[in-house]
Amino acid sequence: MFAVYATVTVFASLLNGSAAVVYLIGHEFPKSQLDMKGLPRSWAPALGMVLAAGSLGLLGGFAIPMLGTLAASGLVVYFILAFLAHLRVGSRTLANLTGFLVTSVAALAVNLLYHWW
Repeated sequence: MFAVYATVTVFASLLNGSAAVVYLIGHEFPKSQLDMKGLPRSWAPALGMVLAAGSLGLLGGFAIPMLGTLAASGLVVYFILAFLAHLRVGSRTLANLTGFLVTSVAALAVNLLYHWW
């Protein structure tokens, strides 16, 4: 079970970490996404920091299990809210977002199964 937990957690951390870097370096894609949703571009660094914190929290869960659980839960909430923001403006390009959400849910599930059951 540890191999599954470690694989899913590291993958989710890398995925969210790469998204955090894209937000934090000021890439055009997150800016266009914020524009499409009608949100200010000034939110990009804050959203990038949330993703970075979630990514690091997932890895910190190897040492402190509750930290990993909270980080995975936070990422699930983040992506549910992002999903709702897309639906609010009528966006139907949800494939990438769904991948991030599913990965975060998987990280939460394996974390709960490995540490708490």
